[in-house]
Amino acid sequence: MNQTTRLVLHGGAGAAASDDGRSSAHLSGLGGRCQAMLESGVAALDVVEYAVAEMEASGLYVAGRGSRPNRDGDFEMDASIMDGATRRAGAVAGARSVFSPVGVARRVMQDTLHVLLAGAGADRFAHDLGLRTIGSPAEYFVALPAADEGGSPHGTVGAVALDRSGALAAATSTGGAMGKLAGRIGDSALIGAGTWADDAVAVSCTGVGEYFIRVAAAHEVAARVRLAHVPLGQAVDEVLAMIAADGGAGGIIAVSARGEAVARWNTPAMKHYIAEMANGCM
Repeated sequence: MNQTTRLVLHGGAGAAASDDGRSSAHLSGLGGRCQAMLESGVAALDVVEYAVAEMEASGLYVAGRGSRPNRDGDFEMDASIMDGATRRAGAVAGARSVFSPVGVARRVMQDTLHVLLAGAGADRFAHDLGLRTIGSPAEYFVALPAADEGGSPHGTVGAVALDRSGALAAATSTGGAMGKLAGRIGDSALIGAGTWADDAVAVSCTGVGEYFIRVAAAHEVAARVRLAHVPLGQAVDEVLAMIAADGGAGGIIAVSARGEAVARWNTPAMKHYIAEMANGCM
């Protein structure tokens, strides 16, 4: 049978970043590789992990190497991943020494009975598994332009995918807001707020995390599709309207089991990539 594959990536919603087109070119190239993976039969869960890990490692977004320091000058990273077919999920919050937060989140999902590990526990978990960690923060993290220098105040990254088997998956990663309080955790580490995937919808969010947490944004999109049977685009628009009414801003990407793919935002811009619809034979 033929099964549609769909893919959407985001690199953060906020001001339009002045990066000489590097992130746009990176997203385009990465999106093409990920779409080819889906068309060749790679599972959605593997594709979203790969996509987010590549964005973390690039230093072009506020995630992984591009993370922002908190008020104390330290770096704390959050990430989560969810498999729609099983609703298994993994996440890390406030990690300081892991190279790929989303990769560690995947191992939390696979290798533990937990969903979320935080702080030193997340770092120790990665170390005990022999996962790659960073050395000197000064040598690892890349200084990105501040918002008043043409950069984006939000640069969370995320990926959602529908694979040839009909399975959905989502992943999100962030280095947080510049100058955040030490220990602050946003929506990116929270299943149902910044990330969600089930058998109908996969969702990843970006923006001011507190507002997305308050409305359980990612799950709210899925609930509207599953329970109210509204089109995916309408569900995303309604949730963004809820966030805006509360004073928040950001963006949402989502794909559905029906093959819908959406990228919407209520900020001046959102870095994103939507793959053209493609079919694979099974």
